[in-house]
Amino acid sequence: MCLAVPGRVLGVEERDGTRMATVDFGGVVKEVCLEYLPDLKVGEYAIVHVGFALQRLDEESARRTLELFENLGMLQEEFGDPWEQAAAENGSGRPSHDVAAGEVQR
Repeated sequence: MCLAVPGRVLGVEERDGTRMATVDFGGVVKEVCLEYLPDLKVGEYAIVHVGFALQRLDEESARRTLELFENLGMLQEEFGDPWEQAAAENGSGRPSHDVAAGEVQR
């Protein structure tokens, strides 16, 4: 299933003539195209679907929606388990982390 998920813009840049943003979706950070919302700024929220920011959203609505999605397990369904992703990135099949410190070793 593909959701339209609210996210907060962390950074904006021009890449090969396309305006792109780094967006935080409740702890999961992804790159998003801003072609439909070219005036979106750092700190603002937007609804994102399949990698495109589609509509500006107020912070309260974004936070409520993210909390609801998280409680229903929909963020993990949409973005996957961040521990599994970290494991895949380090090539070991499982994350390498210091449980006591709560840190992932890279």
